[in-house]
Amino acid sequence: MRCVVTGGNVKVLAKAVHSLSRIGDDLYVEPQEDGLALRSVNSSRSAYACFLFAPLFFSRYSIPSDHTFRCKMAIKSVQAVFRSLATLEKTVEKCHIELDEQKDRLTFTLHCKHGLLKTHNLSFQDSESLQAVFDKDSCANVFRAQSRLLVDTVVHFPSSLEEVTVSVSDERMWVRNHVEEEAEQSKVMLTELCLASDEFDHFAVKTHNSITFCLKELRGLLVFAESTGLPVSMYFDEPGSPVVLSVTDNVLEGNFVLATLSEDPSLHKNNSKGAHTLPPPPPDDFMNDDIDSYLIAMDTSIAPGPSTAGPSTPPLADPTCSKQSAVAAHRTRTHREEDEEAEEDETDDSDRPPNKKFRSLFFGLVLPPSSQISTQPVMSQEVLASDSEDETQAE
Repeated sequence: MRCVVTGGNVKVLAKAVHSLSRIGDDLYVEPQEDGLALRSVNSSRSAYACFLFAPLFFSRYSIPSDHTFRCKMAIKSVQAVFRSLATLEKTVEKCHIELDEQKDRLTFTLHCKHGLLKTHNLSFQDSESLQAVFDKDSCANVFRAQSRLLVDTVVHFPSSLEEVTVSVSDERMWVRNHVEEEAEQSKVMLTELCLASDEFDHFAVKTHNSITFCLKELRGLLVFAESTGLPVSMYFDEPGSPVVLSVTDNVLEGNFVLATLSEDPSLHKNNSKGAHTLPPPPPDDFMNDDIDSYLIAMDTSIAPGPSTAGPSTPPLADPTCSKQSAVAAHRTRTHREEDEEAEEDETDDSDRPPNKKFRSLFFGLVLPPSSQISTQPVMSQEVLASDSEDETQAE
């Protein structure tokens, strides 16, 4: 493969390489008949980017017609070729790229002013075909805006922010920082920007959805789009489906495919209608919300002393009062006799573990029918509170 890049296109090529460095650590190079493809993917395979430079982008472009070749190399080594982007356009007149398969080297030769030549020989290794499967034309929501609009939007978010959430309606788009559900709301700064539909070159919404994706890759594409003056298009369907960010020109095309969270927590909280459509969990499931709330109510209903434990459940008034009277009359009995009486009480109630934490964990496994759920557990809990208080006084 041999190709020559001249003039301002050298800077465009350099910007593309720097944008791909925001995605992954390796640069995949694949010469094709329809142009030179530069690709990258992150280690988790959740972000993919590709730039395809058409033959017209180069002043010279030639590849073997009967041979398919693919290779990859460290993207930092390619970045070193185009190290100074600020002075690249002023000092470099053209760039020769030559692929030598026999020596396993990709050579970049920069022809600078005053006859200065800079040659970079980069080693590479063969690689598999890297291609993401996506169809952006089938997405329900399509937007296109000038890169300056999006740059002015993301500039309000700190550089340490990892993810943003985009929500759309028929006439609006909201961009806000993504906050985890576990985060303490009082210590989190929330930033949200609203963009009207007339600020976009194209605004088509078929489904009102919210998607959350990484901001780092978006910034990388915006750096390239702003330097080239190309508009940015966004395609997405629903949470969990990839979002495609694209820039297109007559001689190049760039696509960034980013994974989105399968469920937007903020949307899940507000969408009460969808929550009611879920089938109710079985009554004996100890992990469902009803049992958890019931256990909380049971824990907070523990009586602080024997004086308040008896009247809460009338059916237990006589046994509890008699037990308390027996304990008060025999305060001089030994600790062994107290343990034997406690074992007899456990036999009458149920085989319950002594530790309250484990009782909560395994409570759902022995949960009675729903008709008894309001009386039976409270009965055993109140007896526990009364015995514990009396035993403490006896000791």
